Formats: sequence, C-alpha cells, structure tokens
Amino acid sequence: MTQKITAGRSRTIQTKLVLPPDTNHMGTIFGGAVLAYIDEIAAVTAMKHSGKAVVTASIDTVNFLSSARVGNILLLEGVVISTGRTSMEVYVKAECQSIESGEKTLTTTAILTMVAVDEAGMPTPVPGVVPETEHEKKLFKSAQERKQRRMKINEYAKELV
Repeated sequence: MTQKITAGRSRTIQTKLVLPPDTNHMGTIFGGAVLAYIDEIAAVTAMKHSGKAVVTASIDTVNFLSSARVGNILLLEGVVISTGRTSMEVYVKAECQSIESGEKTLTTTAILTMVAVDEAGMPTPVPGVVPETEHEKKLFKSAQERKQRRMKINEYAKELV
C-alpha cells in the first residue's frame, strides 16, 4: 500500500425519496431499507477509492438516531476513512430533509468494512487514504481501535458456530 489518495476522491452522495413501500405502519422508513441504502453507498464509495469490485466484510456500527418519514428526502454520504492491505473502512451518514421546511436531521451513522476483490473474487490491495476534514482525521486516528474490536467480535462469532 504505497500509493495514497485523498478521502475526497471516494466521497459519494446519494439522494433517495422515502416512499410508502419503504415504510412501516407508522409511516417511518424501515431500518432494513436504510441498511440497504447504506450498504449500497458504502460499496460505491469503496469502488471509487479502490478502482475494484468490493464485497461487504462487516457492518461494524449502525446508529439509528431518528426516523425519516414518507415524503422526506434521504441524503446519504459515504467516505473512506481508513484502509488496510485489501480492506477499506467506510463512514456513512444519512440525513433526512423535510420537503416543506428544508430542515435536515441526522438519522443514521454507520461504519462498514469493504474488501476489494479481483476478477477471481480474491482480495486485492487497495491504496491508502489521506483524511482531509477534521471528522475524517478523528475517525482515521481511531481506526486501529475499531480493527481490534472487530477482531474480538470475529473470534466471538466463531465460538457461536
């Protein structure tokens, strides 16, 4: 991993409209729908960074902070915040925006680990990342702690089998 590229190169923004099929009986978006959007934007973000196909290795944290309702606009933003040899951590945030007021509310944050793969589906090296914003720098600095936590969780998961 000698080459490094800026986090801004991977930054991806998607906009979705919250429609009735995406919502529950209370008119708020299903968590599973939000997770699907998060996984999609994380994959696109990681592909932009690596120039390779990617697979989801883990969804490390998901924080549902508030709900989006039918008719809200859902704004998703993803950025690569750290890398390993073949893996990339992607931070995703989702905000909902009211069509009437234009007010934005943070609804969800997540960190996913994506792995770049070659044509045979085998892990392949990725460039390093240079964080740019203060938030990216903070997340970059704590990447090793998250990696250690993931390793412990993976060990625990093996015990469950």
